[in-house]
This record gives sequence, structure tokens and C-alpha cells, in this order.
Amino acid sequence: MVRANVNSPFRKAPATHAAHAGSKRPSAARLRLTVLTAAAMAAVALSATTPSHAGEVEVLHWWTSGGEARAAQALRDMITAQGDTWKDYAVAGGGGDNALTALKTRVVSGQPPTAAQIKGPQIQEWGAEGVLANIDAIATDGNWNAVLPPAIASIMKYQGHYVAAPINVHRVNWLWVNPAMLAQAGATVPTTMASFFEAADKLKAAGMLPLAHGGDPMQDATLFESVALGVGGVDFYRKAFIELDAATLSGPTMVAVFDAMQRIKGYIDKGSPGRDWNLGTVMVMNGKAAMQFMGDWAKGEFTAAGKVAGTDYLCVPAPGTAGAFTYNIDSLAMFTQSSPQARSSQAHLATAVMSPEFQTVFNLNKGSIPARIDVPLDRFDACAQQSSADLRAASSAQTLIPSFSHKMAMSPAVEGGIVDVVSRFMHSSLSPKAAAAQLAAAVKAS
Repeated sequence: MVRANVNSPFRKAPATHAAHAGSKRPSAARLRLTVLTAAAMAAVALSATTPSHAGEVEVLHWWTSGGEARAAQALRDMITAQGDTWKDYAVAGGGGDNALTALKTRVVSGQPPTAAQIKGPQIQEWGAEGVLANIDAIATDGNWNAVLPPAIASIMKYQGHYVAAPINVHRVNWLWVNPAMLAQAGATVPTTMASFFEAADKLKAAGMLPLAHGGDPMQDATLFESVALGVGGVDFYRKAFIELDAATLSGPTMVAVFDAMQRIKGYIDKGSPGRDWNLGTVMVMNGKAAMQFMGDWAKGEFTAAGKVAGTDYLCVPAPGTAGAFTYNIDSLAMFTQSSPQARSSQAHLATAVMSPEFQTVFNLNKGSIPARIDVPLDRFDACAQQSSADLRAASSAQTLIPSFSHKMAMSPAVEGGIVDVVSRFMHSSLSPKAAAAQLAAAVKAS
């Protein structure tokens, strides 16, 4: 029986979102060939070491959009090449909340999957429930402590023991830009919030839609997070969303953040409510909207469509956030298995996830960068290479910060309270000052 505790994943939280090459860029065809070749080579390399006893691997995840599904397929191919059977447990919708609800049901019924897509503080909460498997032996064999940045390795551990395998590092504070639309409107790529509003006004005056956005809680929170960082800076972000300082949450800078959000609402079309984030990316891709605030999983959609970074689209830090890096790490937490065969298959899965071959193939598809620091980036495009360089720079400058909107910074209950207020603001006439006051009250009540 799973016990409950104050931070338990079984504790009811507020309803919220379910919830990332060198200067000569490869052609779309060449990039697709590279990805497929890499996948084939990785499968052969892993199959050469296939253990004699194989079993079933069941993975619960929410990688269901175009680029995400291609990335998940790469893992499936590697697992089946080892001789194991892949049982897919994909749960679409809600940015992960739907999948986590399904996971709770499975764990409570005593039938946990082999692994599940879990991240951030939730790994610690599931660890506290006593349902995660100790995979230290696998990590030791793979020398994980040497190939993972310490900050990432610590997230994968519970009480000093590895219980999860990291897949990637997503940067959340990106702005995706259709350069042709900006050029047509006589606008420049924005680097500050002021220049963003200037560009958006020019686009709107030219009869173009400035911003692709979907009116769901996850997208509202992602937009709000980058705007808050752009308006207030890193120290403000830390005090508000990591330290949860009440005065900061309700103070004048937070009111200014909501003022900016109020203005941004005027650049979003009336068809926004209910639109999936990847459909917003398609709008930028097809010239229906000029910009989108979204994490680098959006690049997986551009890649899947054969678009080339720097030519067909631009990736730039969200306005005002160039020196910072908000991260979101996908990982697979390993659940305790009862049979030796199931544990053996789980070991195969963890080993495959951390292989340089898989980290390359998955992230080429997903739009993110490898969690391992020793994976060459020569196959990756300019956006990924910039992301990697910015990650290292932010780590040195201490401006590497967890994304609260993607479950990396706080408990689900607190996150839910914040996201509820943000979403309410985006879909009502709530004033910026009232929204800031409600934000502080929601955190206090969580």
C-alpha cells in the first residue's frame, strides 16, 4: 500500500496544466538521413551487447506530438534491438498532468510501469513513497557521476541514490521567430521587452498576427515565466518562484509583469483557447504568426517538418532573458519491479537512455540537448549549439534556473496555485494588481 505524506504525489493539488552544426547548416534531407543513420548505428551498437535474458519494458510518457513521437520511437527501436519487448504507455494532453494521473492509478493498484516520465521535485516525492528502484549499480557501470553535470545528477537521485535516468536538457526561455514576417513588417528581432512590443506593434499594423499562443494553462504559464524573467531579471525570478517570497509575489515588479502580460494579450488571436502548443509552432512555420514563446521542444516540430534553423526560422532568447537559462529536464524514473526479469529489462532501459548514441538521436528529434556533457554536438544545429553554450555560460554565471512552469522548481501544489492565477488572468478582466495579490495568496494557501 502506498503511504501518503505532505508532499506525496498522491496528495490532491489544485487543478492545473498537465505539465524540451557548425556555421554550415545541413539541409533538411541531410538532417533526416543523419538522424536515421544514427538511430540505426545506435541500435546495432546496443544489440551487440544484448543480454541473453530479455523481457518487457513499459514506459509511461507524454511524448505524442510530431517531434516528440519521433524521439520516443528512437528509444523504442533501441530497446527492441536489445531483444526486449516495448510496451508503449503514451498519455496525451495537459503537458503531463494526464499522464501523472494515470501513473498514480497504476502505482496505487500495485502495477507500476517499468519507468515513467517524471521530473524535478516530483522525483523526490515519488522516492519518498518508497516506490522507486535504486539503480546505483547501473550508474556506476556507466560512470554517470563523471558524464553528468552535478546539478543534473542531483535531480536524478533520492537520498543520494540514483532512481532516474536523465534524457535531455530543454531551455524554456526561447522565442521562435519567422524572419520573413518580421522583415515584411519592417521589424527587427526583439532582444528586450520594449523591442518586443515595438516589433509586435509593427506586425499588427501590417495586418499580421504577432504571437502564436494556445490558451491552455501550460502555455499561459510558459509565456508568463519568460515574461517575468524578462521584466524582473534573475534575482526577482529566484525570490518569486524559488524562494516564494510573499512580498516579491505581490510587489510592484510582479504587477509590472502582469502589466506586460495584459499588453501581450492584445497580440493573440481569438482562436487561441484550446490550441495545442505544437499547432502554434506550425503557425509560425507557415507564416500565420510571427513569433512564439515556447521551450526548445518547439524545434523538434520545425525539424520534423524539414525546416532549417537560421533560414526558415530563428531561435533567440526570450526578450530580456539572454543571460539566463531556464531549464526543464526530461527523465525516466525507474519503478521498483518484483521479478528478476523485469529488473533486468529495466537495467537495459536505463543503460540505453544514458548511452551517447541514444542521447544524440533523441535530442536531434526532440529539439533539446543531451544531458551528458561528453556527447559531441557536430550533428546538432545552430539552436542546439547555442543552447549548449548558453547552458555552460549560465552555469558559470549562476543564472541557470529551474522552470517553474514545467515542474522543475516547486511542489505540484504550489505550482498549481500559481498557474491557476496566471490562467485566470489570461482569460478574464482581472487587473494586474489584483492578479499579483492573488498570486501571493495562492502560494500562501498551497
